[in-house]
Amino acid sequence: QVQLVESGGGLVQSGGSLRLSCVASGIIFEYNAFAWYRRSPGNERELVASILNDGRTNYVNFAKGRFTISRDNAKSTVFLQMNSLKPEDTAVYYCKPLGSGYWGQGTRVTVSA
Repeated sequence: QVQLVESGGGLVQSGGSLRLSCVASGIIFEYNAFAWYRRSPGNERELVASILNDGRTNYVNFAKGRFTISRDNAKSTVFLQMNSLKPEDTAVYYCKPLGSGYWGQGTRVTVSA
């Protein structure tokens, strides 16, 4: 059974940083591409960044220059380093293997002004 466990969220002031982690189990981690998504209050879930199994990355516009996605295959973990956080980054953040329907429970990020 596939399990995705996100962690690292919390309350941070505007301009601060957080590092999110997502531990995946029940899949062959190194074969999979992963993505981070987020859902802010009143909005649909949206893509933040993705990373292929070869390490290539892609970011949506609001994440470019501020967020960094990475992976550690030995630990079956995907990371999202978030810097220069803004109040509009407040959301629940989720990771998922690309192309799958599996979701974790998410980790909540709150950025105060």
